[in-house]
Amino acid sequence: MDPVRLAQKKYGSRALTVAILAGLILILTGYKPVAKGLILGTIFSVVNFVLMGQTLPLRISPDRKKNSILSLVSIVFRYALMAVPLILAAKLEQLNIAAVIGGLFMIQLVILTEHALKLKASRY
Repeated sequence: MDPVRLAQKKYGSRALTVAILAGLILILTGYKPVAKGLILGTIFSVVNFVLMGQTLPLRISPDRKKNSILSLVSIVFRYALMAVPLILAAKLEQLNIAAVIGGLFMIQLVILTEHALKLKASRY
């Protein structure tokens, strides 16, 4: 399997697992809007991560102008996609905006946590 797809599957599934488990705990403790926001933000984070990996090969070509345009379109589209849960959270009381923001950074948090744990383990 392609290394990019492996990374997408690995980090995407871990991020969703963490968000769902945290969401369940939050729902059981009475923080339903926070749980919904976290899960929604994480879903959009995973979609953004997958789109980033899928568009990466398209930006590798000898034509510099074409690469620049594709990169710009990709970034604008992904940022617009990331704005969707933020707008929903701002408009709907059922979603906590801080939790949505946390969910949008879930992939990055999972990657940083994994590397920090590996670094800590390598020291011992």
